[in-house]
Amino acid sequence: MVYSGHFKGRQFAFSDLRTLMAKASPRRSADELAGLSAESELERAMAQRVLAEVPLSQFIEEPLIPPEMDEVSRLILERHDVEAFAPLSGLTVGGFRDWLLKDTSDLAHLKEGLTPEMVAAVSKIMRNQDLISVSKRCRIVTRFRDTLGLPGRLSTRLQPNHPTDDPKGIAASVLDGLMYGSGDAVIGINPATDNLHNVQTLLHFLGEVIDRYEIPTQSCVLAHVTTTMALMEKGVPVDLVFQSIAGTEAANRSFGIDLAILREAKSMAEGLGRGTLGNHLMYFETGQGSALSANAHHGVDAQTVEARAYAVAREFSPLLVNTVVGFIGPEYLYDGKQIIRAGLEDHFCGKLLGLPMGCDVCYTNHAEADQNDMDNLLTLLGVAGCNFIMGIPGSDDVMLAYQSTSFHDALYLRETLGLRPAPEFEAWLESMGIFESNRLSHNRREVPLLKQFSDFGGALE
Repeated sequence: MVYSGHFKGRQFAFSDLRTLMAKASPRRSADELAGLSAESELERAMAQRVLAEVPLSQFIEEPLIPPEMDEVSRLILERHDVEAFAPLSGLTVGGFRDWLLKDTSDLAHLKEGLTPEMVAAVSKIMRNQDLISVSKRCRIVTRFRDTLGLPGRLSTRLQPNHPTDDPKGIAASVLDGLMYGSGDAVIGINPATDNLHNVQTLLHFLGEVIDRYEIPTQSCVLAHVTTTMALMEKGVPVDLVFQSIAGTEAANRSFGIDLAILREAKSMAEGLGRGTLGNHLMYFETGQGSALSANAHHGVDAQTVEARAYAVAREFSPLLVNTVVGFIGPEYLYDGKQIIRAGLEDHFCGKLLGLPMGCDVCYTNHAEADQNDMDNLLTLLGVAGCNFIMGIPGSDDVMLAYQSTSFHDALYLRETLGLRPAPEFEAWLESMGIFESNRLSHNRREVPLLKQFSDFGGALE
C-alpha cells in the first residue's frame, strides 16, 4: 500500500508502511547509515503528518517484517490481545497520541493490546515532553528480593566491572556502591571473561556478599544465557538470568539465542526458587542499532526494531530491562541530541508495552556527546519515572570502555526529584547506618559494613 501526502503542490509518496515509519523517524545516524532516513526535514515532517493519519489497526494488517520469516513478528501477532485493543481500534496514530496526552489514568492496562510498531509509530510524532508525560503514568512494578518500580522510587544497578575480573577491584567497587546507596535493582557484573569457572566464581562471591550482609537485592553476572544455563545445571546460585536481545529473529540469532532458548533458561531459573518476594528473574539489555550492526534489520528503522525487542522481553516477565542507549557509538546515535531523544523513546515504548524500563545513560568517547548531555538525559528520565539507572565508579566503566552514570549521579537525581530507593533496600540502608532520613549519613565512617567488608578483598582468590 502506498502512503502519500502533499505540501504546497509537492507530492510525497511512501511505498509501504515500513518506508513511511523510517522516513518519519527523528534524525539519527543509524537510519542514515542504512539508507532509510528522510532525505530532508520537509520529507520527515510530511512522513510524520501522513503517519498520523494511519489507523492503528493497519499495523496488524501490514506487518513490517512478514511473520513467515521472523519469529518475533509471529510472537507479536500471536500475543496481540484483541479485547484489550478494542477501545483503541478506531484510532489513528495521531488520534492515539491525543488520547494518551488527554488520559490521566495509569496506562499499564494497555500493554496487551498494543504492538511494538504501534508504540514506535506514536512516539515518532511526539515531542520529548510528550514522551516524558506519558511515560510517567506507566508504573511497572516487579519483585524478586525487593520491590522495584513503585511511584517515587528510583533504583540503581551497581556495576562493579573490572578489566581483569580482579577480586579486590570488584570487592572495592561493590563496597563503594553500597556505601552510596546503590544496588537495589541488582549488583550486576559484566565479566571480562565469559567462561564457566570465572562466571561461577563471580556468582559465588556476589551470593556470599548478599547472604552475609542480608542485602535485599539480587545478583547477576551478565554472561551469555547458555553459560548461565550450564551453571544452573551444576547447581550454582543464579538469581537473575541475563541476555542481550534484539527485535528480529536474525538479530537474536547473531547473539546466539532464540525464543526457545530463553524459555528454557527461564524455566530452569524458576526451578531454583531463589526469589523471596516475587519470581521476576530475567534481565534483558537492548539498544538501538544492534539489528543494523548484524545486518538483520530487514529495512526497518532502528527505533522501530528496538521497540520490537520489547515484545521479546515482555514474553518473559522480566525483573529488569534497560536500553544501553549510547553504547554502540556515533555510527548509530551521532551526538548528545540523538542519544537523548533515543533514550526517551526507548523508555516510553518499553513502558507502554508493560516493561520495567531502565536506562544505561551512556556514550562512547568518540561520540559527539559529553557528561552534560548525560546529565540532561538522566534528569529527563528521572522526571519520566524511569525504573532504574546504572551506578558505576566515577561513571567510567574501565572494562567496557564507555561513559555512564555514577553513584553520585543517582544521589543527585534522588535528592533533586525527591526519589528514594526500593523500600526494602532503603530500610537496609537505614539499618546499616548508610542512610539517615533518606540521605547519606554523615557518620558513615562508623558503618559496620566498612569494618566487616575488608576480608572480602581476597574472597575470589
